Amino acid sequence: MANILDIARKAGVSVGTVSNVLNHSATVKESLRKRVLEAVDAVGYQPSQLARGLRRVKTNMIGMIIPDITNPFFPAVVRGAEDIAFSRGYRLILCNTDNDHAKEIFHLNELRAYLPAGLIVIPSNFSDLTEQAESYRKMGSAIVCVDRLPKHWKGDAVTADNEGGAYAATRSLLSLGHRRIATITGPLHLTNAAERLAGFRRAMRAENVVVAPEYVQEATFERYAGYSKTMLLLRMIPRPTAIFAGNDLIAFGVLQAIREAGLRCPEDISLIGFDDMEPAAMLNPELSSVSQPGYQLGTTAASILIDRVDGDLSPAKQIVLQTAVQLRHSVVPVQEEEEAVTRRKKERAAR
Repeated sequence: MANILDIARKAGVSVGTVSNVLNHSATVKESLRKRVLEAVDAVGYQPSQLARGLRRVKTNMIGMIIPDITNPFFPAVVRGAEDIAFSRGYRLILCNTDNDHAKEIFHLNELRAYLPAGLIVIPSNFSDLTEQAESYRKMGSAIVCVDRLPKHWKGDAVTADNEGGAYAATRSLLSLGHRRIATITGPLHLTNAAERLAGFRRAMRAENVVVAPEYVQEATFERYAGYSKTMLLLRMIPRPTAIFAGNDLIAFGVLQAIREAGLRCPEDISLIGFDDMEPAAMLNPELSSVSQPGYQLGTTAASILIDRVDGDLSPAKQIVLQTAVQLRHSVVPVQEEEEAVTRRKKERAAR
């Protein structure tokens, strides 16, 4: 592997001149600078980012820690962060925690040895980053949390308007005449799941609709959890006429359960999810969902982080991005559902 001594020999200059050109640490005559750069290309020199980091205290690497790489929502967030990082001369390293806080702490400790410029973290279950954030701060690295907030977090964060989105989705169902509305939430120790439940409850209170305790089912943000909780809801009397799912993966499981139970969406049960993942519009029926800006979550977080690295000392930023309800074919007015039930009863009686 070529080194700066090889470059100096090729260019016919001192090692110090090569160092000044590569590190922009002193003014070098244009003719010499050009010779050095030509020599760099000729010998195929690749600078060591870790070695540079040791000299500069940190590298141009940004660590990004996410809870579940298989969740279709997170790639858009990662892409947004990577696009900004790359455009500003930084490189992104991705770590997956499997929603395990112990694994999250392991990654945080391991990444510290590579002297990252900063970290973008989508917290895991039961996450508390207070100690790690202070450690990174002391070494000059910033941390920005995205999508969810860990315990006691007072630092930079970028989230979506979870409560407002859930409120709007529930109001949409109420406006269609639904009153027996159930919700399947994500884990309520996660801030985004708790905020979505708060929005659901606020909308129901606004219409003076009492929510039966069994109509609120807590689950994980996964398809199989949505399926199992829906099977419970379908056995209840009276059965809900609509379900608000805490995310689209839960909603996919709801659809599966409805079909396996011999029912139809939306004729028997209307459904709204949260995230508006790309597959939502490809399902049958097309899934109504709350759209949140995953890509913008990533770009905003990366911009804040790099500004911190560049010297921004302003107070902690708590950015909340707007959401919007996308109504598609998975919801209909409750009257149509009741008519469908009556029609099927008549059809069975006529057989």
